[in-house]
Amino acid sequence: MSSDELPPLLFTPEEVARLLGVGRQKVYDLMRQRLLRSVKVGACRRISARALSDYVADLELEDVS
Repeated sequence: MSSDELPPLLFTPEEVARLLGVGRQKVYDLMRQRLLRSVKVGACRRISARALSDYVADLELEDVS
C-alpha cells in the first residue's frame, strides 16, 4: 500500500476544527481539558484519527443521556 492510499493517521488542530465545524481555539480548549486526546510531534500537537473518533463517540453517548 502506498502512502497515497493510506488515510491520515494524525490531524492538525486546524484540520480537526474544520472536520468538527468548530473554531481552532475550541480544539485547543478540548485538548487542554483532556476531552480530546492529542500527541506531541516535535513542538506541534496532533490528534489521531482514533482520538477524534473516540471524542465524537463520547459526544453521542452524552447526547443520549
